[in-house]
Amino acid sequence: MAQHNLRGSVGRPLAPDLGTTALNLVYQAAEVFSSMEDHARETEARAQSICKSAAEGLNLAEKRIEAAERARREADSKLLEASRALMQAQSRIEAAEDQLTAVEFRAQAAEAEAREAKKALALIEEAIRRRLLRASPEDESKAQSQRTPRNVEPSSSGRKAPNF
Repeated sequence: MAQHNLRGSVGRPLAPDLGTTALNLVYQAAEVFSSMEDHARETEARAQSICKSAAEGLNLAEKRIEAAERARREADSKLLEASRALMQAQSRIEAAEDQLTAVEFRAQAAEAEAREAKKALALIEEAIRRRLLRASPEDESKAQSQRTPRNVEPSSSGRKAPNF
């Protein structure tokens, strides 16, 4: 029976055909394995390329993150400086406003004093005019004799000066 399986339809043994077939199968298997290895190498090369690209992208992203963090810290620092400067400016403005208010009060007081001084000066001028217009040399002697002591006070020169 074993021979029957090894013989062809004409009755010849199939052994040389089996050897060739087996050898062909081995070559085919080697080609398949070689193809599989080539495919595996290509896949590995693509995977390594993808990994390398991903690593480079990750490095670039990390550098961008670091740059963004530095920029944020710088911006925070500048914002803090600006905030301090604003607070100082507000303080100076408040001090200037307080000084302005004080100057306005002093100006109002000076204006009131000036008005009072102007009124006093006007009264003095009026009194001088009345006495000068009324006073002639003979009228002056009459006016002095008619004056009462309450209107006249002694001056430092010993003469009596009018009391305004």
